[in-house]
Amino acid sequence: MRWIERFHRPRLSRAATAAAAVVAVGLTGALPAASSAQAEPPPRPAVRQAPALPGAQPISPNDRVYTADQDSNTVSVIDPKTNTVLGTIPLGKSRMDTDANILGPMYDGQIDVHGLGFSRDGRYLNVVDVTTNTVHVIDTATNKVVRTIYVGRAPHEGFFSPDGRQVWVAVRGQDYVAVIDWRKNKVVDQIRTEDGPSKVVFSPEGRRAYVNHLRAQVLDVIDVASHRVIKRVPIPARAGGSSDEAISPDGKEIWLGMPNNGRTTAILDARTYRVTAVLNTGPRTNHPNFVTVKGVNYAYQTVGDLNQTLVYRRSTSGGPPTLVKRIHNHGAAPHGIWPSPDNTRVYVALQKSDAVDVIDTRTTKVIDTMRIGQYPMALVYVARNSAGSTDNLSRQGLGMRVANLPLDVQGVPGVATANVRALPGLDEIVIDARGLPPNREFTVYGVRGRTTTALLSAHSTSMGGIPEALAYVHFFANHYDKVVLRPVR
Repeated sequence: MRWIERFHRPRLSRAATAAAAVVAVGLTGALPAASSAQAEPPPRPAVRQAPALPGAQPISPNDRVYTADQDSNTVSVIDPKTNTVLGTIPLGKSRMDTDANILGPMYDGQIDVHGLGFSRDGRYLNVVDVTTNTVHVIDTATNKVVRTIYVGRAPHEGFFSPDGRQVWVAVRGQDYVAVIDWRKNKVVDQIRTEDGPSKVVFSPEGRRAYVNHLRAQVLDVIDVASHRVIKRVPIPARAGGSSDEAISPDGKEIWLGMPNNGRTTAILDARTYRVTAVLNTGPRTNHPNFVTVKGVNYAYQTVGDLNQTLVYRRSTSGGPPTLVKRIHNHGAAPHGIWPSPDNTRVYVALQKSDAVDVIDTRTTKVIDTMRIGQYPMALVYVARNSAGSTDNLSRQGLGMRVANLPLDVQGVPGVATANVRALPGLDEIVIDARGLPPNREFTVYGVRGRTTTALLSAHSTSMGGIPEALAYVHFFANHYDKVVLRPVR
């Protein structure tokens, strides 16, 4: 049975129902003792979570789209029925907030909100903070953090286990998956993997977990019941390390996004563990996901440095997919991506535009763009079967200035961009470049009239790129006309 169909609850006796209810409300307090005269509560209607095969429920005002906003340290909350940004859940102060002294030794909030997952019944959201090594569990009905658990160095992405009892998180700064009993607020197991595990996804029926790696050319396959790695699948060296992954709703394919090798997605057969294709998708390939439209299965792949989301028609014979559309996003650096359960919409986080694109899957066109929190990374769509609220939401990170500027590369070949956003205190400038001479030192300058001011220095990699070099400056207040990149002589 597919995991998207697993929310039909079995009928319970009254005693079992009462016992289950006590466990369910353990986060908020004790229930009064059940009496024999009490009627059984009506069962919750089933929901199917995306990515889903056809037949799932339509978009509902109960549903929510969430983004993990790394610079404002928030989770943005969106009503997908109306494409309305309801507010943000703050988990720490914004970067460079001078009042909070976020870089000082007394700061005790979270930094670099980055990864997202959810329980299959839609009741809980898990959020990962990369720099403060934190995993939160949020009640989606109230937008309140109900658990905060600390794990190892630089966790990246995680997900609730199929039964909802645990959160499995890839601890990318080390070499293991942390298994968290979130109700008991503790890590109960560490499953050793290759170096740099990046994300955990579960197979549709829930028996297997798949872990990709940023610093190892391998996909680990874990037996969920025993917590044991049962297969290590080698990935071709040309594919590079993988930052994100997704499994198709039919359980047949695993797609791995490779951001740092320049241009690759790898596709594996989830039944034979054979690599069936390596695609040249483009520089800074990010997250994949899946939809089915009019009986045809598609994969969507975000490509950050092209500002495009690619649409592939998946093969019915096990061969490589066919590129059918390049969707030009209405902003810069598409990153996280998730469809609605009914396969009619795809939502894309625009990392460098602080926005979310909404794509109509029948026309493969962007039909709406919403401004959200700052520097969104992961994005998930969570279907719910009861009404949510706007309680406990803030406006932190919303409505802040952001700009994407071309860099004038002088003296050497190459192309580069500058992403600038206003933060409380100082502005952040992030430089991305490619096609430069390798292993060279460069300086970035802000130019205003005849005045040139050095903003930051950076080194190109062995592949001639400068990925996400950043600095904090007074950029907008100085009214720079352009930004220049020059090699250090």
